[in-house]
Amino acid sequence: MLQSFLEKKPLYYTEIDYTRMPRAYASIASQIKLPKIIHLIGTNGKGTTGRFLAQALFHAQYNVGHYTSPHILEFNERIWLNGNNASHEILEEAHNKLLKLLDTSMAQELSYFEYTTLLSMIVFQECDYVVLEAGLGGEHDATAVFKNILTVVTPIDKDHEAFLGSTIEEIATTKLNAIQTSAILAKQKHQTVYEVADKISKTKHIPIKSYQDYLDKKDYENGNLIAKNLHLSEYLQENLLVSISVLNSLHVSYTPESFYDAKLFGRMSYLAQNIILDVGHNLLAAEALYKALFPQKFVLIYNTYKDKEYEKILSLLQPIIKRVEIIEVDEDRIVNQDELLHLLYKLNIQAQPFKKIQEDENYLVFGSFSVAEAFLRRYNG
Repeated sequence: MLQSFLEKKPLYYTEIDYTRMPRAYASIASQIKLPKIIHLIGTNGKGTTGRFLAQALFHAQYNVGHYTSPHILEFNERIWLNGNNASHEILEEAHNKLLKLLDTSMAQELSYFEYTTLLSMIVFQECDYVVLEAGLGGEHDATAVFKNILTVVTPIDKDHEAFLGSTIEEIATTKLNAIQTSAILAKQKHQTVYEVADKISKTKHIPIKSYQDYLDKKDYENGNLIAKNLHLSEYLQENLLVSISVLNSLHVSYTPESFYDAKLFGRMSYLAQNIILDVGHNLLAAEALYKALFPQKFVLIYNTYKDKEYEKILSLLQPIIKRVEIIEVDEDRIVNQDELLHLLYKLNIQAQPFKKIQEDENYLVFGSFSVAEAFLRRYNG
């Protein structure tokens, strides 16, 4: 079974063999039919941008796949096919096909993400378009081995520095080196990203254009209408506009209704009138949340991985935090709780363990997919 097979593979690695995925794919490439692939790279916004795009392509009568990660509760959240998460039956069938194609030792050797990336392409073989979201990287990401028709670059910021580099220039270079044929660039926080993109465009003779180059007045009007209908925050509306620019570049027509069924759980999701859940985990995500929610006050249900900029994140969110309730997450990567408590004390933020939801409080659940999962498994609303 797929689940038991994947459970033997660790979800997180301190080192990655970048030759493994290209070797695995090369061994079976002749037996896999590739659709038109739109590759999403960047730090934030890949999931929602991809889902908006996939839903609109599906609404335009195309067969569409969307590969996103990580999942919150169920693995099949990662593999979306024509409007729904892939069924367990579809995934099991694809798993059996892939095991027959791959050498047994290679199937065992592949990482969790590498194997599931290949698995998604088995599921998506009959699609017209696939929106393929990179994991944490760019040129060395498992998703970069497939030929694509377009790369979409969402906002780039610091994250996963151990793998991508310690500066914005290094991170942007690693990510943008994944561009193969052409690219559309979302609005960027850092000027350095534009400079790196311009350098790569000139060096490799690859057209890299701004998403705004593909938008007109009517697109912005439609964006406002869709955002109002779906109650989108400013950063989600920005992701929507990027997806519209991609449709226009592909000469695929759309209407506001094309997006009305686009749902990706965990991005500014209201679980109840007084509970917002967001799977963001880095500074860029915190900035977007702060901008969307200020000046409201929330009880922050929180925990964090030790490699995140949690001091900067909590300092930024402090004006909208009433207090922090730390939720227990059983993972080795989680920060030492004494360190987190010491930091909260230093920031003069009241802290206590999370126990249960109070009806008269407003809550924001934030910190990572693991925090979201831990909360959802305890929440019975």
